[in-house]
Amino acid sequence: MIRSELIACVAEQNPHLYEKKIEAVVLTILRAMPDALARGNHVELRGFGMFEVRERDARTGRNPRTGQTVAIEARSAIYFKPGKGMQARLD
Repeated sequence: MIRSELIACVAEQNPHLYEKKIEAVVLTILRAMPDALARGNHVELRGFGMFEVRERDARTGRNPRTGQTVAIEARSAIYFKPGKGMQARLD
């Protein structure tokens, strides 16, 4: 599902709301989530899941084309853990 499909889905379930207002709310949420993660907070949406930033250690990897070992620097990565409700729907 892409952003416009999400907006259309919410608008369909809430015909009393204008689609432009729904779009503004969705965009606000989608902007707030990465801002919170960048500040070091986690984002938890009950029943959906939790997003958090985890630090990945430096390691050695291998170039698949040449087989040469390469150093991979430490970095931050976004981790998602599905909530119980989402996990139950997927199982």
